[in-house]
Amino acid sequence: MNNSNVRREGGCLCGSVRYSVPFEPLATVVCHCRNCQKQAGSALSVVAVFPRDELALDGVLTVYEDKGTSGQRVFRRFCGTCGSPVLTDTERAREQGVIFVKAGTFDDISTLRPTTHYWVKRAHPWLTLPDNADLLEQE
Repeated sequence: MNNSNVRREGGCLCGSVRYSVPFEPLATVVCHCRNCQKQAGSALSVVAVFPRDELALDGVLTVYEDKGTSGQRVFRRFCGTCGSPVLTDTERAREQGVIFVKAGTFDDISTLRPTTHYWVKRAHPWLTLPDNADLLEQE
């Protein structure tokens, strides 16, 4: 199946924010850093990377400015109504022309396959990491 013209859609829990991106992400990654764990309210955060100029966004997102472990500013964009985290952005991502979309907000996540895990030294000890993934101690 050629997905070059097919878009992947998603949105927040309450439906106030909707978006679409190209079907195939540039990458799908998992972050285990403490800030992503806290922001996701989970053991990890799964994000898909897309060209930022391909993001079509409807609705208003609230921004919380965080500081990553590297000292880089992290802009966590979420729905101000239901609180769903939708996008993560950084200055480096802006320079590279990419945006990070929280994978759990896609309407269908069945075809996403994370290939890289970041900050695995912060991964919970009860979590089994896949053998075939790139495992990076930090980012």
